[in-house]
Amino acid sequence: MQLILRPYELKLEHTFRISRESRDIQESLVVELKDGEFSGYGEATANPYYGVTVETMSADLTAVEPLIKANAGLEPTEFWQIMYSELKENMFALCALDLAYNDLYARKKGMKLYEYWGLDISHNPITDYTIGIDTIEKMVYKLKEKPWPLYKIKLGTKEDISIIKELRKHTDAIFRVDANCGWGVEETLNNAIELKKLGVEFIEQPLKADDWDGHKTLFLKSVLPIVADESCIVESDVIKCHNHFHGVNVKLTKCGGLTSGKRMLEQARKLGMKTMVGCMTESSVGISAIAHLLPLLDYVDMDGAILLSNDIADGVKIKDGVISYSELNGTGVKLMD
Repeated sequence: MQLILRPYELKLEHTFRISRESRDIQESLVVELKDGEFSGYGEATANPYYGVTVETMSADLTAVEPLIKANAGLEPTEFWQIMYSELKENMFALCALDLAYNDLYARKKGMKLYEYWGLDISHNPITDYTIGIDTIEKMVYKLKEKPWPLYKIKLGTKEDISIIKELRKHTDAIFRVDANCGWGVEETLNNAIELKKLGVEFIEQPLKADDWDGHKTLFLKSVLPIVADESCIVESDVIKCHNHFHGVNVKLTKCGGLTSGKRMLEQARKLGMKTMVGCMTESSVGISAIAHLLPLLDYVDMDGAILLSNDIADGVKIKDGVISYSELNGTGVKLMD
């Protein structure tokens, strides 16, 4: 089995801003695992907040290439466990590798990945479309530019309620808001009251990740559900979030891929929590992998490839929030180059 690393610079259609950063380019690493006539593809994007670069991912994956080749053919969960022992300090690299391995494994079985998992796709949720932080005028422009039934609005400014009030004038779509750790406890409780009146479905990660007392207060008192993101990184975090959040947003890059992400979602469902998967502005390589987890989800944010001006792959298609799968097996990805 051959390991091929492909770095990319993904150009965003609009500057993407959240409460702590902004960017016009998203660096990304695509992993290809080639075995005879079959190739599997995975992806993880660089992220300064977590100190991850394409260079560090590439170096760590190159270092374990002999181990990858030595364990070709194992069932994906067994392969993940072996690779985790070597890559647990770089979960983003593990994610890209795990996505590629799951894709390759299912292709060699002649199945789509969700078929291999035995999942029913008949009740898949639709995806939101994200509006990043900007001037109110520009956020309205972005909303009008992309009519959508469901929006995720990035907040964490001094004008948050004004933003939602203005956006609400232009659409009847469902809103979700994500403060990316930008609020305090009382601010969240007060905002939740106003946001509920404005048709907001839930609030994602309003407080800093380690403010567990604050999370508990919101869990008990907020009039809107609170969904964990930065507080739910790896598998052991799911039980910590229980009775502190109403749901969890699993990011495959942070937890080490599909194998661990699927376990996190299954655990959260057993605990009675709402389940969500979010993206990290991946191309259609990473987004197509997320699509195979849809039967396990209540909510999904997989608009990453739509936010790009230069997608690098074909895979799942999204129209008005509805996801349709590729005809290809595995995760259904085909690189354009």
